[in-house]
Amino acid sequence: MEEKTFFEHENVKVTNARFLVGEQTFAMSNITSVSSSQDRHSRVGPIILLIVGFVMCCASIVVAGLIVMAVGVLWLMLQKTKYHVMLRTSGGETKALTSEREDLVRNVITALNDAIVHRG
Repeated sequence: MEEKTFFEHENVKVTNARFLVGEQTFAMSNITSVSSSQDRHSRVGPIILLIVGFVMCCASIVVAGLIVMAVGVLWLMLQKTKYHVMLRTSGGETKALTSEREDLVRNVITALNDAIVHRG
């Protein structure tokens, strides 16, 4: 039987027989289910810095307050949600792919589900 490709982008490929992520290969026959998860960063720290900076500015400590606020804004901007492709096998669950691109993870999961259905 010829191998059918369901998804291919950069170092990720999903076929009816294999799921390749970089140098790692997962046999589709061992995958029982696929899901997604995400890691969101806490926004509490950066928001506290923004509030402290604002209070400092109101208390006439303007330069230091602006610096503290700038650090808070930078911290918020650098926080990125990480999205994961989770594979379940008879051996347990593993994070097979991690990306900051939700659309990539969603497309890979769709392709993996299609490959599982195709496998029968």
